[in-house]
Amino acid sequence: MTQPVFFIAEAGVNHNGNLDLALQLVDVAAEAGADAVKFQTFKADKLATAQAAKAGYQVANTGEAGSQLEMLRRLELSAADHERLLAHCRQRGIAFMSTAFDEDSLALLAPLGMPAIKIPSGDISCGPLLLQAARLRQKLIVSTGMSTLSDIEQALGVIAFGLTTDAEPRGRADFDAAYCSAAGRQALREHVTLLHCVTQYPAPPAAVNLRAMDTMAAAFDLPVGYSDHTLGIEVSIAAVARGACVIEKHFTLDRQLPGPDHAASLEPAELRQLVQSIRNIEQALGSPLKQPAEQEMANRPIARRSIVATRPIRKGETLSADMLTSKRPGTGISPLEIWSLPGRVANRDYEADEAIEP
Repeated sequence: MTQPVFFIAEAGVNHNGNLDLALQLVDVAAEAGADAVKFQTFKADKLATAQAAKAGYQVANTGEAGSQLEMLRRLELSAADHERLLAHCRQRGIAFMSTAFDEDSLALLAPLGMPAIKIPSGDISCGPLLLQAARLRQKLIVSTGMSTLSDIEQALGVIAFGLTTDAEPRGRADFDAAYCSAAGRQALREHVTLLHCVTQYPAPPAAVNLRAMDTMAAAFDLPVGYSDHTLGIEVSIAAVARGACVIEKHFTLDRQLPGPDHAASLEPAELRQLVQSIRNIEQALGSPLKQPAEQEMANRPIARRSIVATRPIRKGETLSADMLTSKRPGTGISPLEIWSLPGRVANRDYEADEAIEP
């Protein structure tokens, strides 16, 4: 059996900076059956300058232009908020996760025992943050939105270096060497999962390219999951069917709430439906062996056919093709043998529709 899909319910910043909303999001994720609920941890002043503009989707979803900085300041969670959320997650039996967007935030999250450190798509080129995360020697989930294979390879070089040495890097040559080394490749296999992702909220299905997961898995020999920003649940389900080992999906209490990510998020009932659908797909994927399922064995003789007489046949008659046909049930000679019976002498009398004996 393969490992179950690790499902991350992405609360992100859909708490709107309100701890009570964040705690409610934990409840929704736990009740949906998610493995983890994930938030975002940052200090706005360390993440964006006053000149950093909002993305187009952020302008559309918030209904205002303005700077990223002001928007992000309203969405910060304090260290005390993190402690409350962590305690509530433990109480509800769901893993706490958060994505760190700066060095101080990563240091805050590092000792919290999260299932993995999440590297967001926008920071796949942020060498210092990648190196700091790698040197925690914890599991890493690296999201790859907006990236080429070359971008991913360069990030993995930094991570491989951080996983295998505490030396100060002198430049890209050190990262390339770590990536190409046997120790570096082994460390990546032990620590890193990649997430295919399209950084648009919502992402149109035509932009998703789920087949890229196959390309990534082949190129890097690492497990690959999918961070889903499409509307609805079907693309996440399809990703699981294609082999995604991790699914991350945004959710909210209400898509009508103000904020940059609510409009592209699932509501509670949809989140429950997605988790259940993924668990069903996991079971349906089963084994690569093609063989009868235990549950269908009783139906085989009912659905298959046996060779029967088309008319009464007397003992001693020579069988001919016109005397034989195939009908249900399949408890006698297989119709695959119907060409081998003509010319054989009947060993007893048969009535019409009676199964021919071996």
